[in-house]
Amino acid sequence: MMVFLESLNSRLARWNKSIDFAYSKLLREKNELKGIDVAFVEGAISTKEEVGRIRAVRKASKKLVAIGDCARNAAPSAHRNFFKAKELTEIKPVLKKFNYLDKVYPLSKFVKVDYEVPGCPMDEGKFVALVEQFIQKGI
Repeated sequence: MMVFLESLNSRLARWNKSIDFAYSKLLREKNELKGIDVAFVEGAISTKEEVGRIRAVRKASKKLVAIGDCARNAAPSAHRNFFKAKELTEIKPVLKKFNYLDKVYPLSKFVKVDYEVPGCPMDEGKFVALVEQFIQKGI
């Protein structure tokens, strides 16, 4: 998230001429999840609520971009996917208490992902290049 904000620092004024940040809790007080050209989503999926949310984002978006390695391949968030039986037994109460799924998944497990920006944190240069590409193409 910090890399995203830092990317905006020097570019927001220029990007605002071409981009309407329709849904961003960081940038807007009122957000509506509809009619989105490109959704940038970071983070892995670890709850049923998140499954529903990512499906709603995908439905409202023409394109979806997985931002960072957690969104792309669930790592490093998915470390618990490789725990041994003893470790899984130890964390089971926590998973249940917070309604976590048994495993952590990348976005692509539940929705179509059109583009990816690698890195942990995301690669700022690749993120900026992708946004600039979208602006040039009028996406």
